[in-house]
Amino acid sequence: MSQLTYRILMTREPEGGFTVNVPALPGCVTFGETIEHAMAMAKEAIELYVETLQAEGEPVPDDSQTFEYSLVLAS
Repeated sequence: MSQLTYRILMTREPEGGFTVNVPALPGCVTFGETIEHAMAMAKEAIELYVETLQAEGEPVPDDSQTFEYSLVLAS
């Protein structure tokens, strides 16, 4: 079994909960009430997305070669 790596972006919503985006998988977006719930929902959404790509014979992208850094700038 191969291992796939995905970067997820969580955004805290003003009304509560977290929206999760998976940049490597366009349109792969989900939501969770807590961070833990959002992580579980993201895992499920990614698994379903990848299963669909595989079933359709499409290439499966991942973030294993993506490096991310955050820069903080004083304003």
